[in-house]
Amino acid sequence: MKKILQYLFEHKTLSRAAAKELLLSMSSGAYNDSELASLMTVFLMRSITIAELQGFRDALLELAVPIYLGDHELLDIVGTGGDGKNTFNISTLSCFIVAGAGQKVAKHGNYGASTISGSSNVMEQLGYVFKNDENALQKELDAANICFLHAPLFHPALKLVGPIRKNLGVRTFFNMLGPLVNPAKPAHQLIGVYSLEMARIYHYLLQEEGINYTIIHGLDGYDEISLTSDTKIFTAKGERIVSANELGKRIVFPEDLAGGDTVEASAQIFLKIIKGEGTMAQNAVVLANAAAALFATQKYSTYNDAYAAAVESLDSQKAYQVLQQLIAVQ
Repeated sequence: MKKILQYLFEHKTLSRAAAKELLLSMSSGAYNDSELASLMTVFLMRSITIAELQGFRDALLELAVPIYLGDHELLDIVGTGGDGKNTFNISTLSCFIVAGAGQKVAKHGNYGASTISGSSNVMEQLGYVFKNDENALQKELDAANICFLHAPLFHPALKLVGPIRKNLGVRTFFNMLGPLVNPAKPAHQLIGVYSLEMARIYHYLLQEEGINYTIIHGLDGYDEISLTSDTKIFTAKGERIVSANELGKRIVFPEDLAGGDTVEASAQIFLKIIKGEGTMAQNAVVLANAAAALFATQKYSTYNDAYAAAVESLDSQKAYQVLQQLIAVQ
């Protein structure tokens, strides 16, 4: 690792093959915590290259626990995290609204590394038991339209570096990898990223994948549709800027999106919103992200049709019923 670090400290970059080999070595336990923390710090000091991201991703997918969840056109809503905003669990809530609207969801998530409550934290707090058993996950998908894939159970490297990431408390290149390595290989993805530079890297990568993707970036720094400002949206057809009023029918304030100070508090906010008891601002943000995901499946003629489906899912408590069914069936 010393030679690799020295190479990187000289502002050099890794080839795709070298990046893959490095992550494979990391996963085998070849390096100590200090070496791994130093490596992660490199990519805080400069941007990751497309080749490096591809190589790291290749390694994670090669090592991943394989899973097949049928011929469903699965969807995932996932963010890179690392935007420093400490919002409530917008993407995870949106997944349940989408599932309540009839779309099958394979949600890929992890514990929060640079935030108080990641998707895995809140799901665990709500009583969900993590698993990588294919039959059990298929049963959840059949009963509730959603299953949850806790990343460390499918990606050994993520489990290995989890404590280091938590201790660092800042985003690392693993934030960038998470949305790219869903083991269920969903046909549709709504991916939130924390910077325009990252959005363009993802845009380049995903164009080659043949999946139906939508990348979103809140122009004031959010890795989701925040409705606090305009949103930049990337698809295979190109890129555009969309206003908060168009996406969520209103503009909201950053304080409206605050998450809890503890995992328990975050779970309470989650439950309040999914039961239909959220504030108008909270509901608007969750509905906008859910609508964008539904529209990305190309099953709705217009965005407004997708938004109406999201509203019906939340208002009729179908989204809440999905959560209840998911917890009950496991």
